[in-house]
Amino acid sequence: MKLARAIHFDESDMNVFAKPARTGEWCVPGGFEFSDWGEGDLVGKARQAFANGWLGLETFGRVTFVAVTQVEASEVEVLERMLAEHFVVYYGAPSAEAALPVAREEIGHMAELCDEHDPNTLLTVARELTEAGVREVFRVIEPQDAGLEQFAIHGSLDE
Repeated sequence: MKLARAIHFDESDMNVFAKPARTGEWCVPGGFEFSDWGEGDLVGKARQAFANGWLGLETFGRVTFVAVTQVEASEVEVLERMLAEHFVVYYGAPSAEAALPVAREEIGHMAELCDEHDPNTLLTVARELTEAGVREVFRVIEPQDAGLEQFAIHGSLDE
């Protein structure tokens, strides 16, 4: 099974999200957070989280890019329980047991997104509010082999 982990290429997520996800934590789209939002909610850092933030499953912070990788079944069970507890604490689910099927569905959706992609494939999410609710679109950035020119140093040692 595959899921995706938060990845940072620079420090921008630390500045644009109110609560940034930690590099390496497992993520899901997390669009459920915005299910009852309207235009008035889309301001400042909340707007950025809505527009393109994945939800980290440890910090429950947001990140712009995630990278596909293998996950162990035992890790998935822990993630499902963490997300179910989050639903209890922040969304009023009556119990972790009652929230567990929803958490499994959310993580299953992420696994479906990742399943057909090679490890290290990057994913982004873009959201918009529509009359029908939140619309999510996912973009795939395939891993590239690094060419030598990316590492070559150009210049002269004589200067």
